[in-house]
Amino acid sequence: MKGLSLAAIASACGGTCYGPEELLSREITGVAIDSRKIEEGFLFVPIKGARVDGHDFIEQVMEKGALCSLSEHSLGDVPYPYIVVESTEQALKDLARYYRSRLNLKVIGITGSVGKTSTKELIASVLAQKYHVLKTEGNYNNEIGLPLTIFRLTEEDEIAVLEMGIDHFGEMHRLADIARPDVCVITNIGYAHLESLGSREGILKAKTEMFDHLQDEFCVVLNGDDDMLRTVSDVRGQKPVFFGIDSAAPVFASHIENRGLKGTLCTIQLPACGDFPEATIQADIPIPGKHMVYNALAGAYIGRLFGLSAEEIESGIRALQPVSGRNHQIETDTLTILDDCYNANPASMRASLDVLAMALGRRTAVMGDMKELGKDEDRLHFETGEYAARKGIDQIICIGPLAEHMYQGAKNIASGNTVLYYPDKERFLNDVSSLFQKGDTVLVKASNSMKFSQIVETLKEFGCNGYCHTGNSTEKGETL
Repeated sequence: MKGLSLAAIASACGGTCYGPEELLSREITGVAIDSRKIEEGFLFVPIKGARVDGHDFIEQVMEKGALCSLSEHSLGDVPYPYIVVESTEQALKDLARYYRSRLNLKVIGITGSVGKTSTKELIASVLAQKYHVLKTEGNYNNEIGLPLTIFRLTEEDEIAVLEMGIDHFGEMHRLADIARPDVCVITNIGYAHLESLGSREGILKAKTEMFDHLQDEFCVVLNGDDDMLRTVSDVRGQKPVFFGIDSAAPVFASHIENRGLKGTLCTIQLPACGDFPEATIQADIPIPGKHMVYNALAGAYIGRLFGLSAEEIESGIRALQPVSGRNHQIETDTLTILDDCYNANPASMRASLDVLAMALGRRTAVMGDMKELGKDEDRLHFETGEYAARKGIDQIICIGPLAEHMYQGAKNIASGNTVLYYPDKERFLNDVSSLFQKGDTVLVKASNSMKFSQIVETLKEFGCNGYCHTGNSTEKGETL
């Protein structure tokens, strides 16, 4: 990590360095907040958590070969260098901001209520056809994860594709101030985090805080089919670029051919961009769902913005790989599992149900609680259940306290559907062997805190060993 000497780190964090002066010019080789991930020459940033205080592991990480540690208090007379700061969490962000400022690369910041990760993956897949790209991994998209992602950047990286997730006002200001994006992409304004942001208008306000921290030469790319984003007509004196299917956007898709779980074919029309003329992209999107067409539109335009040819963009879209827990299709001997259990809100739940509805054979939706929806959470769960029934999902299984409203919504509409309710996933798991038939396609989706990955693993095991049964649960389940 060129340029991150102990002296520079202390200056960037507003801290005081203690230890031998001859070490002040030494540069760290990496940054970690987890003592288990420390390597030779790393800087350790001890964070105070709800249950564990990283300060308790400082001596251990120094013995493992760390060059230096931050600390919120004096460590006394110790045989290794350390830097005292007021807040290690704030120091982590300050240092990431400083490191980002020293890197000569382009940053694409992605936010939105739904589809941030899949859009990030598609954009990175396209740009990787020409550039050395680093992208956000896993859920490293918050005020701890984003700095750690930035510390992974090296001088070899040419573009960083960074996902930014928020749930409170002011968070995007802090994230974007660290990342300083050259390009801003907003996927949509939905209903996630209504509990803290109040309304879709509040969500729009919070997401667009990114605009205040864009580089001097920037580009804003927005979903033109989203009614809230369409209200954005000017960003610091510049018009945003809109993409869409239903709107008259300059970046649009036509001739959309749904291939079920095999994905979607479509034609993407790109406007002239800088020195590059108009272009037509024949896109083969390997992951199913209408929402993936929107992701491909954003990815295609950004590819063009960065000088990729139509052929390179087509290759990048076709090369897209699913991420575990997000639109991940798992084939077993007897079941097809749609693993989308990483997170959920009403819009993403509907998108996943749309994908499930494309499947051949019997279709089952295993749905759990959607968190942080605020005062309308009961209604939004009820409407999601209604939507599942209207889509003709053959078996609707609702799990969790809030999901009981999904169950009631599905019952309200269902005709010929099997609709079941379980108060918790443990009771559901006890009945797995009686709920599924050979050839079923099963969607698994809920908010991450529901830990539905356990359901996915159980279904994988059952599907690989699988036998089938047509009976129904007796735990508050009904056949309607």
